Amino acid sequence: MPTLGLELSDAGLMAALGPADGIHPQPVLVPDRPGTPDWPGYACSDGKTVTLGRAAEDLWFVHPRRIDLHFWARLGHDPSALQVNGKTLSSSELALMFLREFLARLEAVAGRPGRVVLAVPGAYLRDPTIEEERIGLLLGLAHELKLPLVAVVDAGLAALRDPRGPGCDPSLPVVLVDAGLTGADLSLLQPRAGRLARTAHLHLPQAGLAALRRQLTAALGNRFLRHTAFDILTDGRVEQAFFRQVHDFLQGDAPEQRFVIGTGARTYEMNAKREQLAADAPGAAAAMAQGLQDLLARRNGGPVPGTVALTDRAARIPGLEARLRAVTSARILRLPPQAAAVGAALLGQSAADAPADLAEVPVWTELDLATVTPIPAGSWRLRVARGGTGTPESAPTHLVLGGLAHPLPRQRRFTFGPPSAEPDLALPLPAGSPAWTLVQEGGRWCLSGAEEPGTPLTAGDRLELAIGEEKTELLLVRCLPPAVGPA
Repeated sequence: MPTLGLELSDAGLMAALGPADGIHPQPVLVPDRPGTPDWPGYACSDGKTVTLGRAAEDLWFVHPRRIDLHFWARLGHDPSALQVNGKTLSSSELALMFLREFLARLEAVAGRPGRVVLAVPGAYLRDPTIEEERIGLLLGLAHELKLPLVAVVDAGLAALRDPRGPGCDPSLPVVLVDAGLTGADLSLLQPRAGRLARTAHLHLPQAGLAALRRQLTAALGNRFLRHTAFDILTDGRVEQAFFRQVHDFLQGDAPEQRFVIGTGARTYEMNAKREQLAADAPGAAAAMAQGLQDLLARRNGGPVPGTVALTDRAARIPGLEARLRAVTSARILRLPPQAAAVGAALLGQSAADAPADLAEVPVWTELDLATVTPIPAGSWRLRVARGGTGTPESAPTHLVLGGLAHPLPRQRRFTFGPPSAEPDLALPLPAGSPAWTLVQEGGRWCLSGAEEPGTPLTAGDRLELAIGEEKTELLLVRCLPPAVGPA
């Protein structure tokens, strides 16, 4: 029977299915009633029926008082803002309706799963009281829907299990950064006794995607007004159409977007560039960068993180990566879409069968280091960027890393690489990364195994190490001996 990985996120419910033959799980696109594969955590009630997901999101600006987008974040028995036939619905009732519709449509395209692993937001596990309440309610939903639940896992840990990802070094701490509709979550994962364990968490309610998209809609709407003399606020449906274009711009990768609003009598247009978005709505990125600093301050002098992993949702927040690079030297990577769902399905393939009593379903807040997707062998590339004169007089004497000059020794070999390789010069690279060697031939330094073996290196050349978008640069320089003054 197939294994279902189900990621519970108010930004979008996601699923991945792993067949029983051990093949890696694949994301599953589940269409809603209008046929779109988006399942954001919106609910809309007209007093008689409840509309869910993308269809409800498309009514956010049209009927704002009929919308609830907090029911996943507030999962509980407290009343929501929505009613049906005079009865007020609780957030857990909305979650049940949402999950029931999603699973019914999933079964229509992928069949009934034999086992299920739920990947839950870090905020659900941030302290024992909240964990007991949230997990208890999720187990109740699973019982009501007859889900063959085998485990609940922290979504950040599950995302690092996705084999499609760029991989990380689990021997150093990892910070997982995620963004939901109503807040952002930062989880600190640290290696302990052969396992990667969640040790700290920070929830940032001011950094949610819903508030970011609303702010961008207002900022770009004001720019649209100045550019076209047309106010999108004149009608809720027009504002909703503009919001959808803002949303799609954020979700896409195009460097610019043409916003188009038609009134029947006339069409209004405006171009916007992606780099403008960071200035239009800087709050979410700034809050998350500050949150990272606050979270790392809790390490009590432990090792610095080797990786900051951004979910696909978080990576699309304008300006976030640049702000994170300003506060950490860790490798920053972007996880694939639906990473937590794929990772949860993969973890579920080797888990025990669903227990008869749902109270015995395990909650995983740590994983074996060996299960974390490693950096693929051969991912690092070393390139020599020529910048020197090539003359014998320009032979290098030092290697510069991060502004510090390290002397090249008199012996014939000099190694540089990750600390695990015990090189002469340790670089901020993860364990398992290769080490490289400089060799001295005839008084000149050459790079062993270079693209041009035997070609001497000279002062001004650069050694560029890259893995994906991450780069480390070493500069070769020649330091002249101090001048001898008059006696």
